Order: sequence, then C-alpha cells, then structure tokens
Amino acid sequence: MTMYLDHFGLTEPPFRITPHTDFFFPGANRGATLEALIYAIVHDEGITKVSGEVGSGKTMLCRVLAERLPPQIGIVYLSNPSLSRDDILYAIADELAIPLPANTRASTVLRLLQAHLIERYASGQRVAVLIDEAHAMPAESLEEIRLLSNLESNRHKLLQLVLFGQPELNEILARSDMRQLKERITHNFHLEPLVRDDIAAYLEFRMRAAGYKGPNVFSPAATRLIAEASQGLTRRINILADKSLLSAFSAGSHQITAREVRAAIRDSEFSNTTRASRHATSRIATALSITAALAVALWIATHSLLPASTSPPATNMAPPSPPPAPAASVATVKPGMSPMPAPPPSEPAPPSATPVIPAAKPDPAASLLEQHLATGKEWLAKSSDEHWFLQLMTAEASRSNDVEYFLRNLKRNGVDMQQVRLYRSDLSGHLRYGVIYGDFPSAASAQQALATLPAFLKTKKPFPRQVIRLR
Repeated sequence: MTMYLDHFGLTEPPFRITPHTDFFFPGANRGATLEALIYAIVHDEGITKVSGEVGSGKTMLCRVLAERLPPQIGIVYLSNPSLSRDDILYAIADELAIPLPANTRASTVLRLLQAHLIERYASGQRVAVLIDEAHAMPAESLEEIRLLSNLESNRHKLLQLVLFGQPELNEILARSDMRQLKERITHNFHLEPLVRDDIAAYLEFRMRAAGYKGPNVFSPAATRLIAEASQGLTRRINILADKSLLSAFSAGSHQITAREVRAAIRDSEFSNTTRASRHATSRIATALSITAALAVALWIATHSLLPASTSPPATNMAPPSPPPAPAASVATVKPGMSPMPAPPPSEPAPPSATPVIPAAKPDPAASLLEQHLATGKEWLAKSSDEHWFLQLMTAEASRSNDVEYFLRNLKRNGVDMQQVRLYRSDLSGHLRYGVIYGDFPSAASAQQALATLPAFLKTKKPFPRQVIRLR
C-alpha cells in the first residue's frame, strides 16, 4: 500500500479499512449524528442505538465518539459481542479499575459497580459504555444491558449506554422478549450509505487528510463507478479507491479514470447480501429517520450560543406530512409560511443525484457563504425564539468550499435564497457551519414545509429545529 505514497505526494495511506479517527468524514450527516450522540450522553439520555450496514462506518463513529466526549465522561468500550451477561459486568468493572475480591459473584459486582458510579457522579463524573457489534450479543447479554440501564441516582442515570449494530439489531429488538429493552432506547440513528455526491466529497476529504495537495485525482466517471460498485458503503469505497490508486501508480498515471476503477472492481469480491438486506431493512430505516432527526436537533443545547446551564425546552413535534404527490411541486401551506419553491421546469434536477455545479473556485468577493452568514446573523437577532426553521446541512469550518458548493446548488435549483441563512457554531472545540432555511411559526408548519423540499435536499436528511436553540 505504501508504494504509491510518494507517487501521489501522500504522507500516509488515505484509504485504510481500519478505523483511523483523523479520517472521520463529517459529511452525509455523520457529523450531525456524532454531535447528537455527544448530547445524548452528556445530558443523561439513557440508551442510544446506532444501526447501519456492514462497512457503513459504525466502528469509526464509535471511536470518534470516544475521543470527542468531554473529559468528565469515562469511557468503557466493549468490542467483544460474545460476552455473557456476567462477563459484561466483570468487563465494565475491570475497565473502571474497580477492585474485586477473588471469586466475586455477579450480584456483588453489580452492587460494587453501582457504588462506584454513585461516587463518580457525586464528583461530577459520568460513565458511558460503548458496545460495538451489539447485533451479535446473546439475548441474555442484551437483557443485562437493560438491567444496567436501571442503575440511577434519585433523578439521573448513572450509566449511559450506546449500542452499535447491523440492521439485524433492529429485528432482534422487535421481538416480543426484547420489548422491555426496546422501550428503554431513547434515541435511534441509522447510518445511510453515501450517495454519489457524498462519495466524491469523501474521496477528496480522505486524500487531503493524507496530505495530498494537487487537483482531484478521481474523475467523475471513476467516482460514478465507485458509487455503483460500493453501494455507498465506506469500507468498500476505501477498498476500491486504494486498489485504484495502486493501479494508477503501476501505470505511471496521476489520474484515476474508469479504467483504474474497473480493474479495482475486478480484483474485489463483494457480497450481494448487503443489497438484499438493504431492501429488507428499508422500512425500518424510514421509521427511524424521524426519531433520528429529532435526536440530532437536540445537540443544539450544547451550542456555544446557549448558557451552559440552559436545558432545551420540550417540543411537541407534529408528525411529518406525507411527501407531496409527484405532480405537485409545493404542498398547500398555512399563512405565514415560506414554502420551498420547486426547481424551475427548464432545469429539472436529475432524480439520482444532486445536479452538478461547475467546479471552479468561488470568488471570495462574491462568496455566497459570506453573504448568507451576514443575513443569518441579522435574522437571528430579530427572529422569535418560538419560531422554527429547517436545518439543511452542517459542515466543519475547514470545509467552507463544500458549504459554498451547497449554497450555489440551492441557488441553481431555484430555491428561494432569501429564505436561506448560515450560522457558525462551536461544539466541543470544533467550529462548524450550519445552513438553514425558512422561518416558521410552529413545529407543524415546519414539518409541512419539510415535505415540500426538492428531492435532492431530502437526501441530506434535513430536519426542523427551533430558533431558541441557536441562542
């Protein structure tokens, strides 16, 4: 693998399949999911579940979460799904350095664990248990997870639990004997496969993170083939991209074309079961998407614009309206709303991907980013705390070009740019941009507007939020 590093001017391999947290890609809603997980753990939200296909990036997300949690949160990482229910207790006690006498019974370990957690809580510390490959755990071990969730003080949970697993975990939790555990899961997230535009950004992000300085090496045709062959799964993308770089190096080329990717595909043997299982779990993913969106919105409570002691107000979100019929571009809305306009008939958006925008660098003097950052600041100063808006996108501040690209995409597709605004926030020391749309008097009207968004925006998983959460 290291053979092509000097050829492309890289400092390290960009497409390793083992999780490397410096290569965490915050696009495709991964960054927003990470922030929502941080909020859930810091704010005592009980059990959280993250599901996703094989190779979708669950372990990477788990590792980054462990790194970015505040220092007062102690981390217990369980990567062995075959642990028995008693072994789970011993493993947690061992990770927390709780001294155990020889031949200590499981009931005694549980009591000592509770006493240790109470002592930690009294000193302002918490403990989070991150469980990888949870779908492979025995039923009795999952039952032990439920019992651990009962450890609490008078008003607060003593242990925060996060389950990472394949879609089979959702099927297990749907069983009648698992209903008590399922009822204790307060937040559900699903890592969707990357779409083609996300894959193009992902490939460039990984190359830049590995020290690459030149122009993009992956041609549009190469990216398209990688998207089709990988089915949007990051592990497969990494395998194909790595093999493509090696093929280009062997040919003395600095450009990845369809030829190199075809060679990489021939050299890879991917299972077809993922495609079948995705159809089987699509209804589950759809059902979880609303809950996931609500949970993501909660991370705003940790926004630097809010006082540290402020708790997010409860919201009564109306259920989302069904998507509009294909013949209608905008649903009927209530007075006072600012519905999304449909793309102009003369420039319809391709159904399978975000329309392409010229790749030329934006002129800083005419930057949409700066324009909408200014209007966003002005709007935030005037808008009512009780109003709502739609969160369209978040991105690290270092990816300002991606934000500019996104804004130009909105403009090109006929979105009312007077309703588009931008803000900057700082969570856990990471400066980020947020692109938002509209100003709605209620959660219900925001949900109705959500249903009218163009198809290419819906792939970004937008969700409603309240203005007060930006202050």
